[in-house]
Formats: sequence, C-alpha cells, structure tokens
Amino acid sequence: MEKEGFVSVTGGKVWYKRFDEGAKGTPVIILHGGPGSSCYSLQVLGALAKDRPVILYDQLGCGRSERPTDPSLWTLDRFVEELGQIREALHLDEVHILGHSWGTTLAASYALTKSSGVKSIIFSSPCLSAPLWEQDQKRNLKKLPYEVQETIKRCEENGTTDSEEFEAAIEVFGKHFVNRLKKNPEWLDQKPKEYFNAEVYNIMWGPSEFTVLGNLKTYDCTSQLKDITCPILYTCGRYDEATPETTQYYSSVTPGSKFHVFENSAHMAYVEEEAEYLHVMGGFLWEVDCSYIGKHR
Repeated sequence: MEKEGFVSVTGGKVWYKRFDEGAKGTPVIILHGGPGSSCYSLQVLGALAKDRPVILYDQLGCGRSERPTDPSLWTLDRFVEELGQIREALHLDEVHILGHSWGTTLAASYALTKSSGVKSIIFSSPCLSAPLWEQDQKRNLKKLPYEVQETIKRCEENGTTDSEEFEAAIEVFGKHFVNRLKKNPEWLDQKPKEYFNAEVYNIMWGPSEFTVLGNLKTYDCTSQLKDITCPILYTCGRYDEATPETTQYYSSVTPGSKFHVFENSAHMAYVEEEAEYLHVMGGFLWEVDCSYIGKHR
C-alpha cells in the first residue's frame, strides 16, 4: 500500500510518500541529496517495504513540496528541525535513517542532537565534511580530459557556471562520478527538471560542485562521528564523488561501523546496481532489527 500527503513544517508543507506492505520491521526514512534536489530518483527504495514501512519525502523548497521564497529557511538547522517535525507528524517513534549524499549531512547533524528512537543510520555516498568533499572533487577533476578541467575552472573563475559549456563539462563529470549507466531506466529520465531548486543549492553549497561557497562551507562533523552510538553503515560506489578513501576514513573514526563499496557504481548505486543496493541495505536493516529484538527480550 502506498500513501502520500503533506506535513506542516517550519516554513511550509512537505510532501511525503509512505510504502507500507504491513511488514513488522522498524520503519526507514530516506533523506535525499542536494541540497535542493528531491527523492524522485530514490523511489526504488520503496522495494524495502517487503520488510518494513519506507518513508520518502521531498525536503522543503524542492520536489513536490512547497516552495517558500524566504532565503533564511535554507539552513542545516532548519532542515534538521524539519526531520524531527516529520517524524512527529508521522508517528515514527522508532526509525532507521538512510541518508544519501547531502542527506548524510542532514542525518549526521540530526543524530548529533541526540534525538531518541534512531535505531541505525546508513550513510550512503556520504558528505560529512565540506572541505573533504571539495578536495575529493578537485582530485576527481584531474582524472578528466584536460579541456573539461579547463572549462570548469574557467567558468568558475568567470562566474559563468550557468553557461552551456559548463553544463556540457559537468555532464562529462557526471558520467564518470555520478551515474555510469550507458542508458538510464526510462522512469529516471522522466524526472521533472523543476523538482530541483537551484536557489537552495546555491545558498547552501554554491554555484558549483567543486568549490563550496554557501553556508555549508565549513561544515565538518568528522570529529563527532564517534559520538553517534547507534549501528552505522557507510557505503559508496567505487567511482563515487564520495570517494571510497574518504568514506572508509569516516568509517574508521566511527567505532563499530560497517563499510561497503559498490564495485560497479559511481554516486547513484541505488540505480546503477539497484538489486545489490537493495540487498545490502535490506540486509543491514534486518540485522539491526534482529539484534535489537535479541537484546530487549
């Protein structure tokens, strides 16, 4: 059964969708990337509903959620508050959290508020340090043809990141480090372009993936990862923007965490290796639920 609706949060209303087949596992809430993107491409995770309810939502300002025009809303703290408001409205007293990309920034920040009832966190293609992310993208850029590197550098310097040549260069970057599929599933190519809100992205991150100029510029929770005490799984693709080296580093400073690399994927393993992604995520969540039941008998 699928149910969708809206939840009132600070600043407006947020659209959500709940996949529920009546399974008894603890619900998992999915936090999409961006900032300013939507949960559209993550809809494949509805398949996890065979074991547990799955809740996806479009963060305020993007996707099918309301689009308020107040720029003061686009802060990490407000998105953290939003997640708490959604949990409360949907009665998610106990929950797993699966964050992807910027969604991991949000998941970590939420977990560090010590909110109760979070049974586990999956950091999928994590961005837990803006400076480290920026360093990794500059390294990734060097793996691309020289003319692509020069185009990106020139457009950043000239403030022409909205130009066609920059877009073409970003497409090359994307085919290496975001989604390596030769042909996308048809449904993915049908994603409405208006679901993305560039204003949110620009205010929080900046006009380009490669240089952080927004209010997340100094974000780095690496030293606090040890303080998150629930079970944690880190995953990334072998060719991911969220590099295996940095993802493994995050795992190394998080006691007891697990780490998995999807060998044939970049940043969108949930589409590039859908079956394997669902298998790994579902297996981890099931293991945590079983362990939790065992400890509380």
